[in-house]
Amino acid sequence: MNRLELKKIRRRRRKLRVRKKIFGTAERPRLSVYRSLKHIYCQIINDEIGHTLVSCSTLDKDVRSQIKDGMKKIEQAKIVGQVLARKALSQGLVNVAFDRNGYLFHGRVKALAEGAREGGLKF
Repeated sequence: MNRLELKKIRRRRRKLRVRKKIFGTAERPRLSVYRSLKHIYCQIINDEIGHTLVSCSTLDKDVRSQIKDGMKKIEQAKIVGQVLARKALSQGLVNVAFDRNGYLFHGRVKALAEGAREGGLKF
């Protein structure tokens, strides 16, 4: 088993450990984060019915318009969190459960969480 496969297995294990404890309901949906090498994606999910209520990423038009050339990925993640919070508040969602999806709460994941908190989400 090479190093990258081992890294994926460890992240999957952490993800499952976190998901045992976090479950999105109608009152408190789950904010899930996915981080790729280029982009960051997040969704607010109601796990009871299996629906995505709100989603946002660095590929969205309203986020793209705020991102400038040469902007760091941490700054982009913060903008994504703020836009997600704005979309969630427009649907009446305030309280969410943060699902870091097996990633460390550091760097881009932390910046997204801070942006969402600044936007008005509570978790």
